[in-house]
Amino acid sequence: MWGALALLGTAGAEGAGAEAAHAGPPAFLVQLTLLLIVSAAAAYGSFRLRLLPIIGFLLAGVLVGPGALGLIRDPQLISAASEVGVMLLLFTIGIEFSLERLSRIARLIFLGGGLQVGLTVLAAAGALLAFGVGAADAVFTGCLLALSSTAIVMKLLGERGETNARTGQVSLGILIFQDLAVVLMVLLIPMLAGQGGGAAGVLIALAKAGGIIALVLVAARRVVPPLMEVVARTCSTEIFLLAVVALCFGTASLTALAGVSLALGAFLAGLLVSESRYGAQAMGEILPLQILFSAAFFLSVGVQLDLRFVLGHLGLVLGAAALIALLKVVVTSLSVRLLGEDWRTALPVALLTGQVGEFSFVLATTGAALGLSFAGLGEQGSGVFIAATVLLMALTPGLAALGGPLLARLPSPAPGEAGTGAAGTGPSGGERHGDGAHGLPVAGRVVFLGYGAHARLAARALSRAGQPYSVVTRNPDGASELQGRGAPVLIADYTRAGLLRDLGIDSARAVVIADDDTEMTERTLSVLRTVAPQVQVITRATSPEGVAGLQALGAQHILSAHKEVAAGILDLLTPPEVTRTELSRHLAEHPPVTLSATQRAQCEHAVHNAGPVTPEADVCLECVALGDTWVHLRVCMTCGHVGCCDSSKNRHATRHAQGQGHPVIRSAEPGEDWAYCYEHRWTK
Repeated sequence: MWGALALLGTAGAEGAGAEAAHAGPPAFLVQLTLLLIVSAAAAYGSFRLRLLPIIGFLLAGVLVGPGALGLIRDPQLISAASEVGVMLLLFTIGIEFSLERLSRIARLIFLGGGLQVGLTVLAAAGALLAFGVGAADAVFTGCLLALSSTAIVMKLLGERGETNARTGQVSLGILIFQDLAVVLMVLLIPMLAGQGGGAAGVLIALAKAGGIIALVLVAARRVVPPLMEVVARTCSTEIFLLAVVALCFGTASLTALAGVSLALGAFLAGLLVSESRYGAQAMGEILPLQILFSAAFFLSVGVQLDLRFVLGHLGLVLGAAALIALLKVVVTSLSVRLLGEDWRTALPVALLTGQVGEFSFVLATTGAALGLSFAGLGEQGSGVFIAATVLLMALTPGLAALGGPLLARLPSPAPGEAGTGAAGTGPSGGERHGDGAHGLPVAGRVVFLGYGAHARLAARALSRAGQPYSVVTRNPDGASELQGRGAPVLIADYTRAGLLRDLGIDSARAVVIADDDTEMTERTLSVLRTVAPQVQVITRATSPEGVAGLQALGAQHILSAHKEVAAGILDLLTPPEVTRTELSRHLAEHPPVTLSATQRAQCEHAVHNAGPVTPEADVCLECVALGDTWVHLRVCMTCGHVGCCDSSKNRHATRHAQGQGHPVIRSAEPGEDWAYCYEHRWTK
């Protein structure tokens, strides 16, 4: 990564000098602009031709590379961007897999991955030795072929909805071990070339890498969750995004310094975030960047292919690609079968991982610089390896698609037979029954997007009426309150179309958008309508213009500021058998509070902070988040914040008043109506 940053910095400096001398755009800007244009064109072309975007990016890279049109003349710059793409892809994968889930597939990682890598190296090296290739080149080639493309495999699994299926779990275990094996291979290649520090140097480097990984895993439990809590409580998208990206890059850089691959470091960073409550929100923030830089990765792979070399050595390239695919499919199938899985899992996994991985390019470059060659082919070896690898990457979706027809020829598995096949969920994967994406139940429920004061009252009344609901919120305190009551809640940015689509929001009974921010409400509704055009939407407006704007965006039920919003929501959502009297009684338990005329006359602060304000909760949300209790509750007359009294352990009411500059509080205890001004120290 340091090389990538240095390259970008150098390009920027050169571009600045060129701009001063010629008043033209910097050279690096032209290349990045071409990258974006080609990526967008490739994505659109793939959509029109019904191809996977991966294939479009690979073919576009071949077309614009130096071996064809030559539009991308600085492949190193594109390669630098592609490194970031691989990191961000592995980071998002890490977010989806917590330490607990990974512990459940430890056997798949170390036994399955170990068998696959070890047997591939042995089979490839043995075959080449039989044909007279030198031992160093034979083992070097085996290392190159043992790795598969994590980026392509996980992308395909995600698009096919099989990440949590048994196929996805076994594939992930093998891919994680391959990333771990890269560490040893990087240390082994100089030894094969007669250089390096020998066995002692390898052991020291491995011990250092293991220590860094252990440190990262400890941080996942002790450091990152509370840090993410602090960042999330700012409710700032900018701060959250910067913190998440810094965590990803920082962890990857730390592991790279210890000799571990950047990608594995980014994966570990994703695990750190997954141990907090903010994995879904981090995923939503990082996904646009991941898509952009992943496109750069696949383009960079295609750019490296020289069409003239391929045409001049077509038979050799096709033969090498066929032999590599055959070797990997056979060895991987055998490895998965030795794990105890049936053919319905082994065959799809083998076909998915039948290509050569992106990190093999790094190993190939290192080995070539030290005098090693692919399959003992000398100078031609590098060209053959690149061409065969690009070809196999492009053909991976087609190879994976062969799994269905081949499995159809196999007999149906007997009840209780090991493995569940490509489409099933094994013991370590799958979602809980009734849960949607991220474990949040949505189908047939009322879903609140945002959890302000009106949503709180409506949600509590729905709960009393026996009506199921779920909440998506960006507010950590609101989420803590809901978790404390056992209500289903997800901390995430509900303005992200990808999140709403993953949740299956179109299966909800109704969606309530009760955000206090008018702009946020309109933005959420606009995104929601692109994902679920038919779902029933209930929202609120504070002006006639707001009503017209929300109607234009497709809201069926718009509650005005002149009507009690919570009551209006309940009128629309509760069944006829729930009487209005019962709902009114519940709402009366949490009415807006004001100061009396006598209290308002006490000081100027009381005059300007007399209310009415709606208490944000009937608990101290900050104490709930900490797992603490309180003695009495106080409500801020400026904003409705509810905090614990000075007789309580945390004194959250006073902390809020001092931190926000809100001077007046009122008792939130039943039967008490006294108020207090922090500056003038008055009570009644």
